[in-house]
Amino acid sequence: MAEKGYCVKCKGMQEMKDTQTVTMKNKRQAMKGKCPACGTGMYKILGKK
Repeated sequence: MAEKGYCVKCKGMQEMKDTQTVTMKNKRQAMKGKCPACGTGMYKILGKK
């Protein structure tokens, strides 16, 4: 399943491509990817588990 995130360049929700799960400095999980329409980097902070 592709994660959806907000693209600031397209100004709308897009499905991220080339997603990776990363850990931020504060130990929270985030999803990092690219917008399929414009190629801008997208970032979505995931909920606590």
